[in-house]
Amino acid sequence: MLIAHLTDLHVRPSGQPAYRVSETTMFTRRAVDAVRALPSRPDCLIISGDLTDCGLVEEYQLLKGLLDRLDMPVYLIPGNHDRRENLTDVFAGYPGIAPGAQRVRYAVEDHPVRLIALDTVVPGASRGELDAQSLAWLDETLAARPHAPTIVFMHHPPFDCGIRHMDVIRLLDGAEAMEAIVARHHQVERVLCGHHHRPIHRRWAGTIASTGPSVAHQVTLDLDPRDAGSMVFEPPAYQLHLWSEEAGLVTHMAYVERFPGPHPFVLDPSYPGMS
Repeated sequence: MLIAHLTDLHVRPSGQPAYRVSETTMFTRRAVDAVRALPSRPDCLIISGDLTDCGLVEEYQLLKGLLDRLDMPVYLIPGNHDRRENLTDVFAGYPGIAPGAQRVRYAVEDHPVRLIALDTVVPGASRGELDAQSLAWLDETLAARPHAPTIVFMHHPPFDCGIRHMDVIRLLDGAEAMEAIVARHHQVERVLCGHHHRPIHRRWAGTIASTGPSVAHQVTLDLDPRDAGSMVFEPPAYQLHLWSEEAGLVTHMAYVERFPGPHPFVLDPSYPGMS
């Protein structure tokens, strides 16, 4: 099974860049095209939040037009830049999305790897939370299939990463309770997040928790605790998660842009590994 994982699209209305400089709709279009052009077609696509920059209906409609070009299931959750009511109205009918839903949380049972989507959004705030009801739902959902390899995906990461201005708006309320739940359920192969606009990995709750790079702009890598926060146009990227019974879940980072190549490896006769 091959899973494409995009995050932090920040789609804006046509002609309006995010933060005045990031052409996020163009970047998203390129990312969708990159997924479509993969030599191995993914079985599905997950997008871990911040689908849009301001949660406007127009932004969701633009994004839906792009995603409808994909010949694969698409699984969505909101991020702190999204408005849940507009997202659920425009994407009603997508898996797990129902108009007026108070929370976007659901389990996907159609693949060799089970997918659990968690909504961590606090309306009007940048930080994330999991309330008691969401935590109970997660525990019950994991307990229902204890032997099924599982990915949990959400927007806010439940761990500190060392970029201070992002750590203060990560998953705060409910993070410790979620850690205890995941630690009890050993079938969780990954906890996949967005929000931080960088590829970051940590061993957490007995599994691997990570954040994916944005398909648009990245957060500047500055581990000085005095850093006030900024962004940089490092290459847009996304992740591919490959599952097999033999190897388990293996994660690759793929770049959106095209680069020269592929070129064959032509070894010099003096190469010491030549037998």
